[in-house]
Amino acid sequence: MTAPNAGADATPSAEGGPAGLLATLRWRGMYHDATPGLEARLATGRPIAGYVGFDPSSSSLHVGSLVPIFGLLQLQRHRGRPVALVGGATGMVGDPSGRSSERTLLGQDELMANADAIRAQLEHFLDFSPGPAQARMANNLDWLGEVGLLDFLRDVGKHFTVPYMLAKDSVQVRLERGLSFTEFSYMLLQAADFAHLHRTMGVELQMGGADQWGNITAGLELIRRTAGGSDEQDPAFALAYPLLLTPSGTKFGKSESGDTVWLDPARTTPYAFFQYWLNADDRDVGTHLRWFTLLDAESIATLEEDLAARPGERAAQRALAVDVTTRVHGAKAAAHATRVSAAVFSGGPIVDPEVLATLHEAVDGFAFTEGDLGANVVALLVASGTVASNGEARRLISQGGISINDARITDVAAAIPAPIDEEWLVVRVGKKRLRVGRRGPGPR
Repeated sequence: MTAPNAGADATPSAEGGPAGLLATLRWRGMYHDATPGLEARLATGRPIAGYVGFDPSSSSLHVGSLVPIFGLLQLQRHRGRPVALVGGATGMVGDPSGRSSERTLLGQDELMANADAIRAQLEHFLDFSPGPAQARMANNLDWLGEVGLLDFLRDVGKHFTVPYMLAKDSVQVRLERGLSFTEFSYMLLQAADFAHLHRTMGVELQMGGADQWGNITAGLELIRRTAGGSDEQDPAFALAYPLLLTPSGTKFGKSESGDTVWLDPARTTPYAFFQYWLNADDRDVGTHLRWFTLLDAESIATLEEDLAARPGERAAQRALAVDVTTRVHGAKAAAHATRVSAAVFSGGPIVDPEVLATLHEAVDGFAFTEGDLGANVVALLVASGTVASNGEARRLISQGGISINDARITDVAAAIPAPIDEEWLVVRVGKKRLRVGRRGPGPR
């Protein structure tokens, strides 16, 4: 399957070979560090195979996964061969990097099903069709699952000292709070992965976030010790992306409410996904345009200039939301999300049943019955959970803060307006809160 092209790119050497990869990553702000020799290796012009690991503890990737995904995408665009490694084996153990507690371990069947779902999502970004830069999937259960404990200790464990492992940041931050031997051994498993991919698939490069640096370099150490490398000519290389943080200092990938924003439309609707990007902080949007789209430098500069001149119009955020939603969910879903968003923020009546159905699912929807319609507005507001009490409902009505189906409610005894298309109620509370009710049984 050929990945869709959601934008053009005119960054340095974007259409060239491997030599332009680091220039592109630096321009886009995606370069944190690399081991010595990588730039010279890329300058040879020979294609390089690089891999990133993905955690299969869930059936879906999330927006935080876009960082390594776009790293692989940029590698492929520079004629490199991307390898997406799913941790079917290491997912049974757990990586302590960036975590404050040990994860829940999953069974093999669930991990394999999750790996299949992740492959389908990666096909929206990477080109898996035959060719020199064909993307590949691998699952470390295929080799680690066959290794016995004694063989592992002999072939991998003997190459690492305990002080070397203790010095890694991912271990240090967990020592005081507790770190099981299972998770402590994770870096050896990841090192074995790199060595296996290097030996069997010619993978020379591992990429990952800055918090993965210790695990990645452990792989380099194992390869050097087992493949005859030297400081003068490293047989393998590492590349790290910066940790992407929000202005508040939290790790990128969480919504404002703290919920994970998934790539799976069954877990995060395309509209909610679109809104996540549309609500990007002005301070973040330029970075997100560079990292998560293929828009060229001139297009991004124009959007940034427009944002500075007319921040209220949020043109940069809209361009970002359309681009990323198109790549993940398709052009039709992105167009629908754009239409729904425009209806919500226009301040005008919302009467399109398709728009109302989307909002009911994505924006705090509720159900109402024929009996609810026979009550007054105060009763409906309380019964639907829009307000907590009759007193709060009366206060909001007296202040002019409630409208239903675009009609301002000014009387606490007012009847409820007729549903739109005999099915929908649009309740606005003030200027920012919107709820959509649908006729029928179900939770309010």
